[in-house]
Formats: sequence, C-alpha cells, structure tokens
Amino acid sequence: MKRWSMLLLALLPLWAQALEIGERLAPWTLLDQFDQPYSLDSQARILLVARSMEAAKVVNAALKDRPQGYLQERHGVFVADIQRMPTVIAKLFAVPAMRDYPYRVMLDRDGRVAPRYPAAENQVLWLQLKDGQLVEQQAFTTAEQLATALERALP
Repeated sequence: MKRWSMLLLALLPLWAQALEIGERLAPWTLLDQFDQPYSLDSQARILLVARSMEAAKVVNAALKDRPQGYLQERHGVFVADIQRMPTVIAKLFAVPAMRDYPYRVMLDRDGRVAPRYPAAENQVLWLQLKDGQLVEQQAFTTAEQLATALERALP
C-alpha cells in the first residue's frame, strides 16, 4: 500500500502540468447554472477558473454589482469547479442561488475541465487568451484585484 501511495505522489506532477504561454487550450463544453451549454472557442479572451468555494466568492464579489453581461462583454468565461460539492447541496441550494448572478457560471460538476488549469485552491486563475491560445496567466486572491483587472480588460 505504501508503494502505491509513493507511486501516486510521484505521478501527481504529470497530471497537474502547468500551462505554457502560446499553448492552445483544448476545447470543452460545460453547462451553466441554467443548464445551457457553453463550448470554449477562439472568441474567449478571459478564462476565470475557481477551484474552491473561497475562490468562487472572490469572483462573485468582483462581479456582483456589475450589470448583466459585463463579463460576456469582455469575452470572459467563468468556470467553477463544484465536483466536491455534495450533489444535494448543489441541486437544492447552490445552483439555484447562482441563477440570480448577473453572469454565467460554467459548472464543472465532474472535474473534467478545471483540473486542466492548475491553481491554488484559494485563488482565481485568470487565463488571458487570444484565438484560443494562452497569452498570459495571473492569479487573484481578492475581489478588488480581480475587479480592477476586469475594468482594464476593455470590451
């Protein structure tokens, strides 16, 4: 058993590869909080990824007072990793609450997409894209930092 644990730990870095500038992001499709599909395409310029509830709260605080469509105007996409959230909680409370947000949340319910983008649990990962390729990446821990960056990302 100990050997298997050591092998798993040794292989972990291979699964959590860092993205390289210039790398083309693999396409994916997720459902949003309204069960509407969204597919990542070359039109997206900003990809925000929250791997924890703490990080998702940073995004919510940065966008809560913004008008409907603010993130979409900036060609932004927000992915929330909710795979660890109990299904009952997600279905009865969390997702219905998200329907009041003035922005779309792409819900990664199965952990198929968010793990592709390594980030600290308490940070919002910002991937700047151009024609589907990574141009820059940043991480934010406060709503103020994220809101300022979004203001600079002109529509």
